[in-house]
Amino acid sequence: MKYDFDEIIPRRGTNSYKWDSDADPEVLPMWVADMDFRTAPAVTEALTARASQGIFGYTRVPDRYYMAVSDWFANRHGWTIGASSVIYTSGVVPAISAIIKALTSPGDKVLVQTPVYNCFFSSIRNNGCLIDESPLIYSGLTYTMDFGDLERRASNPAVKLLLLCNPHNPAGRVWTRDELVRVRDICRRHNVRVVSDEIHCELTMPGFVYTPYATVDPGAIVCVSPSKAFNLAGLQIANIVCPDADTRRLIDRAINDNEVCDVNPFGVIATEAAYRHGADWLAQLIGYIWENYRFMQDFCRDALPALPLTRLEGTYLVWMDCRALPFTSDELERRLLAEAKLWLNAGTMYGAAGEGFMRWNIACPRAVLAEGLNRFADFVAQINLR
Repeated sequence: MKYDFDEIIPRRGTNSYKWDSDADPEVLPMWVADMDFRTAPAVTEALTARASQGIFGYTRVPDRYYMAVSDWFANRHGWTIGASSVIYTSGVVPAISAIIKALTSPGDKVLVQTPVYNCFFSSIRNNGCLIDESPLIYSGLTYTMDFGDLERRASNPAVKLLLLCNPHNPAGRVWTRDELVRVRDICRRHNVRVVSDEIHCELTMPGFVYTPYATVDPGAIVCVSPSKAFNLAGLQIANIVCPDADTRRLIDRAINDNEVCDVNPFGVIATEAAYRHGADWLAQLIGYIWENYRFMQDFCRDALPALPLTRLEGTYLVWMDCRALPFTSDELERRLLAEAKLWLNAGTMYGAAGEGFMRWNIACPRAVLAEGLNRFADFVAQINLR
């Protein structure tokens, strides 16, 4: 079956966080990480069938849910997940927060590699811990890990956890097995536990291969969810994979303490349907996003040659180098919103290492992407004329 990702689906007026957070109907939102595509038909059909019952009481997560998760990762990625290793919860951010709560004490340090997903910072702070940033190295339109800096910081006894982002948001990297092995070795030497956020794992672009961190470090704690790949964020479902029983009990206690131990029936059903019947839809989605990225590359090469794009290996989030413009990232976000009616994310949302960059969400119909790029190019042209 051929899926139509060019269809423009009106979302304004639906209480969409992405589309309705600004009251101006002319604003084009290309910021928060959800997609402007309908999910896989198999998911919609399963949800419709469940809704027809008309009763939405508390749900029990069935054995077939765990089997769907396990089969998906085993068949696609060679990662064997035992059902007993899985803790379900309402999202990857609540998962990370609960893990930090379970495995640290206030005042401990948690290591992150910046620029990185902004909720890492809030989850660390909300648990009374301190953030230790190991900046990634930007060179040749891509990012690499600074292993020397990572080792130096990990050697501090106050550092208890590393929050790994794999694939990395917003840098667009899909870390290689060799890179992940080096992370594992560093953290093992210094007794730093790795917590890997792999929410974007299915959104790996052609020519790149996602390596589950748990396949190089079987004792690691990994967070996964179908929410990014299948556009299900509002259904509030995620899984923590933790094979160690003692650690799992601590995390489960924190999940309950934080009161994020219950999920809704639609999240459970959508996960099963996506993992059982969504592979073909996902393959076509990835192909479409990749063509969007190539379209954006061509456009920027011609119209915005001073503002290069970081190489996209994974996610649908494109990182643009805007350091040639005479603004900070925060100023650029504000001016684009006010003058071009275009909403992007300032790079500094992801740490000081993001200064001078902007994050684009290109998970939208190509006509919408073209409109956003034209607005941006017109804005830059006006700046250059002044």
